[in-house]
Amino acid sequence: MTFKSGANFDGKRASSGGGGRGGMIATGGGIGSLLLIGLYLLLGGDLGDITESSPQPDQTQVGPEESGEDAFAHCQTAEDGNKYDDCRVMFAAQSVDKVWAQQLPDQAGIEYVEPGRVIFNNTTMSGCGQASGATGPFYCPADESAYFDTAFFDQLRNFGGDNAPLAQMYIVAHEFGHHIQKLEGTLSLSNYNEPGEDSNAVKIELQADCYAGLWAHYADKGEDALLETITEQQVTDAVNTARAVGDDNIQRRSGGEVRPDTWTHGSSEDRAQSFLAGYNSGKMEQCDTLGRGVYKS
Repeated sequence: MTFKSGANFDGKRASSGGGGRGGMIATGGGIGSLLLIGLYLLLGGDLGDITESSPQPDQTQVGPEESGEDAFAHCQTAEDGNKYDDCRVMFAAQSVDKVWAQQLPDQAGIEYVEPGRVIFNNTTMSGCGQASGATGPFYCPADESAYFDTAFFDQLRNFGGDNAPLAQMYIVAHEFGHHIQKLEGTLSLSNYNEPGEDSNAVKIELQADCYAGLWAHYADKGEDALLETITEQQVTDAVNTARAVGDDNIQRRSGGEVRPDTWTHGSSEDRAQSFLAGYNSGKMEQCDTLGRGVYKS
C-alpha cells in the first residue's frame, strides 16, 4: 500500500500525547492484555479503575500548540505517509474519514462526524482515563477519540501478524469502526462481563473488523482517493493481522488453553472473514453482526 503522490492531505490532523507521568497498566503488557483493556475502554470504562493510581481525566480544552499538532510537522506529503508510521496513521485516518463521510449517510442514513485522533508515545490522558503504550490502540467513547501508540505495530509480529502498511491501516480503520458504532448507538450493547464466542462483545468487534474491510473496499477508488490501488498481497497482510489478534491465537501463543467461553473479540478465522466480508462487498449490511436489518442495500 502506498499513498498517492500529489494526494490532498488537508484533512483533520492528529493531536499528540505522551511523556506524562501517571499510573501504568497494572495488568501487564502483551497483546492479550491489550485486547482486554481495549474492550474495557470501548465499553466506556475508566482506565483509572485498572491502573496502579487513578488519575482523573483532564477535560481542559487545549489549542493547537498545547495539543501537540506541531509534532506532526513532518507529515505533509504522500511520501511522508509512506515513510513514517505516525504519518501513516494520521493519513489513514483521513482516508477513513473520506470513506465514511459518504458511505455512512448513503448506507445507514446517519451523518458522519469525524472522531478525534491522538498519536502518543509512552502515556497519554484520554476521556477514559490514563493510558500507556501497553494499552495498545483503543477507542474512547467518552471523548469520541481513537488513540494510537505506533510501538504497538511491532508487537503484532509476536502473534503472527504483519507490520505492513495496510495491516497498520486496518488497525486504524478498526478503531474508527467503533466510532461508527458509537454514532449508530450500538457500541454500548457490548457487555464486557458476558464474554463468549456468541456474545455481543464479539459481535461488536467482528463488526468493527468488517467496517475496516469496508473502508479498504473504497479507499483506493475515485479521483480523490488517498491510496494507490490496493494489491492482493496487501489484503493478505491485513487479513493475517486480523487473524493474529483473534482470541484463540492469542490464547494459544500465550501458552494458555483455548477457551471460547472467555472470548471478547472473536476467533482468528472469524476476524479474517469479517474483514473480507466488508472488503469484498463494500456493504454495511454484510457487517450486520447484530442482526438489526437497518442498512440500505
